[in-house]
Amino acid sequence: MTTKKTIPAAAKNAVKKLPVGKSTADAVAKKTKKEPKVKIVRDSFTMPQSEYQKIAEIKETCLEAGLSVKKSEVLRAGLRALAKLNAVQLQRALTGLEKIKTGRPKKH
Repeated sequence: MTTKKTIPAAAKNAVKKLPVGKSTADAVAKKTKKEPKVKIVRDSFTMPQSEYQKIAEIKETCLEAGLSVKKSEVLRAGLRALAKLNAVQLQRALTGLEKIKTGRPKKH
């Protein structure tokens, strides 16, 4: 007489099957790891019309190159470029700017 080995039903249910090639640590990390949402900030600023027109010119250049960009993307790219400058280069770029009165212009 041959004896058949059987696994109790309770033991079968206690063991969870993981996908092939996955470890328990990977499964746990995947469930608990969430990237935090980036907070978006809305702001307004004042600039001379000639400099504001530069944004439109840059957007037009991008369109000619097959790239559709928003005004905020142009400004963010400019900030990235400024952030790469050292202190002397940044000072040179900022001292060349015309000082303007901040705030909203008066309505006529």
